[in-house]
Amino acid sequence: MTKSFRRMIWSCALLALGLSVSSTRTFAQTGTPAPNPASPPIATAPPVTSSAYVLGPEDEITVRALDVDEIDGKTARVDRSGSADLPLVGKLKASGLTIGEFEAELTKRLGKYVRDPKVSVTVSDYKSQPVSVLGAVNTPGVYNLTGPSTLAQVLSKAGGLRNDAGNTVNITRSKAWGPIPLPNAKVDASGEFTTADVNVKNLMDAKNPQDNVTVKPTDVISVPRADLVYVVGAVNKPGGFVLNERENMSVLQAVSMSEGLTKTSSPKNAKIIRGGMTPERKEIPVNLSKVLSGNSPDMPLLANDILFVPNSGAKTATYRVLEAAIQTGTGIAIFH
Repeated sequence: MTKSFRRMIWSCALLALGLSVSSTRTFAQTGTPAPNPASPPIATAPPVTSSAYVLGPEDEITVRALDVDEIDGKTARVDRSGSADLPLVGKLKASGLTIGEFEAELTKRLGKYVRDPKVSVTVSDYKSQPVSVLGAVNTPGVYNLTGPSTLAQVLSKAGGLRNDAGNTVNITRSKAWGPIPLPNAKVDASGEFTTADVNVKNLMDAKNPQDNVTVKPTDVISVPRADLVYVVGAVNKPGGFVLNERENMSVLQAVSMSEGLTKTSSPKNAKIIRGGMTPERKEIPVNLSKVLSGNSPDMPLLANDILFVPNSGAKTATYRVLEAAIQTGTGIAIFH
């Protein structure tokens, strides 16, 4: 296909959109910009890309330039010095410029060789704005921002929160990107970072839109695992249960979440293990029969407490039996 035929196709397409284009190629012998035509100024098409994405080192860009074969369709990687090396125009500053600003600079440079150049730039490989997402998300890892992104959008990229996610999302930001715009933001001991917490429920319910902050490059977003209460032994659904926003859970609530006692349980011999298998551990007897009947007050369970319900007729459980029961109920070894 000849250049003249291609030019005719582009002109017809733009005219169909109500735009008039003149893209006659006139290489200036002196290297100075081509003179303006005598006809009235011609409206140019708006830039194809108007993204506010800021280019940086390691980003790869692809350039489209109408009727400029030397550069049309070419890709270039922004080097560590922040420049992109392109045919015909050489090295151009790219780092720190938005795509629109880089397009304008490239159009200006091509104006030395082409009258009224039509240029568009896209990012074909995002590399310069990494964000780390850690903790209780479905796909933790490093993600590259592809434009302005909010906290909720980045968490979505990481597959969303796991069922055992805690009540807060922690954000750590380099001071180079300024403080985190949240009331609880504070500078860490080194003075190099600011940190802030966002309440998960408020974020998901959109109760405080200001919590959905814009994420910045190199931010570290961490979602701690929630505190758990364990119910093991003679219950229908033994396991660990998330406290969510509660600082404690009552014995009745825990029994309810474990779908009640088995027929062979011995509720009057239940106990709360607090502090794990450590010298500081406490064993708190609980007569579940009286609690369930309302003859004894309900009792609070704290984070990492274990409510153990033995089988009827069994001797007082030894810690070895207790550990085996916990492993069976939760699928993990709690004590070592």
